Formats: sequence, structure tokens, C-alpha cells
Amino acid sequence: MRTLVLLLLLANLSFFAYTRLPASREGEANQLAAQVQPDKIKLLTPQQVAALGPSKVAALADVCLEWGPLSDADRARALAELEPLQLGKLLTQRRSEASYSFWVYLPAVATRAEAERRAEDAKTKGLTDVAVVETPSQRFAVSLGAFANEDNAKTRLAQVIAQGVTNARLGPRQQVIANTTVIVRDPQAPLIARVKELAPHYEGSDAKVGNCEKT
Repeated sequence: MRTLVLLLLLANLSFFAYTRLPASREGEANQLAAQVQPDKIKLLTPQQVAALGPSKVAALADVCLEWGPLSDADRARALAELEPLQLGKLLTQRRSEASYSFWVYLPAVATRAEAERRAEDAKTKGLTDVAVVETPSQRFAVSLGAFANEDNAKTRLAQVIAQGVTNARLGPRQQVIANTTVIVRDPQAPLIARVKELAPHYEGSDAKVGNCEKT
């Protein structure tokens, strides 16, 4: 009798499993279909990504933060400021060249020592993008910024004079300058906030968040 009871119990369990498991699998399939709806997936433009704000942007995949353009001097300083964040392989750099037709400058002097003293004086007044020129035609002049159009150069001239560098000049100067854009993949919210805080202190640079460029 005990054997018969056990056989009946096993038969009932087998029947229950046979009738219930397919329904369970079907239910899981329906749940998965409800979760993944391809027709509702929407790709965001870089502008839409940027509008999400730092916290939401940081949660997206294939998003990059770009900061630039940076002159060679500013590039070294920017990388030094980012170094404590230990970005490693997430950080890359893109080089580019830009043509400029005007510049704001301090006239050339006789010695490098005098030029460097004038450059340091400009920096103490809060100016960035300051560099001693080495080219033969303007040797030991001090560049205070190069610009593609005259209006931007005039704006810069007014700025440096207002900051106390009253002997600055504006003039034509055809030159090609190499710039760097710093790129960080999958940026986290604290990094985005930090770079946006730094960017205004780097003349002519901007920080943007959007889809990573395809390479």
C-alpha cells in the first residue's frame, strides 16, 4: 500500500510540473517582451544628451566629455589639474590646427629676461594664454592671444587693458597654431562638474558633453 501511495504522489507531481512549467515560461517571455520594446528606444543627439544634466549624463553609455581647444601651455596645466582624478585610459587627446589672422601682444623687447618679466607681470594681473614669442620677426614679444577675426581680437584687447596691461597692442599676424582637445569617455558627474568649473579659467576653451565621436 505504501508503494502505491508513493507512486500516486509521484504521478501527481509529474502532472503538476507538466501543466504548470510551460505557463511559467510563457509568463517569463511575456514579461521580457514587456520590458524590451525596440519601437520605444530613442537615440539622443549630442544637444539632447548635454541637456540631461551631469547626473543623468554620467549614467549613459558611449558618452564623452570634450574640453578644448587648449594651447600647448594650457594643455600641460589642464592635464596636471586632472591627474589627481586618475582617469587612466578613459582620457585621450585630439590634436588639431587652427589658422589665426590677428593677435593681441606686448611689443618685442631686447632680451628674453625682459620678455619673461613682462609675461609674468601679465599673468599676475589675471591673464591667461600668455607666451613669449620666439619667431625671428617678433622675437621676445609677448603674445596675449591669437584670433581668427578682428572683432574677437578687439574684445581681448579691451579685456587686457581693463586688467591693467595698458601697453598691449592689436595687429595682424598670419599663423597656424596647434591645439589639443581633452576627451574623457563615460564621465562621472563629479568630473563633469570639475571640468566645467575649470574651463572658464582657460582662455577660449569650452567643456561639452555628448556622444563620443566614432573613430
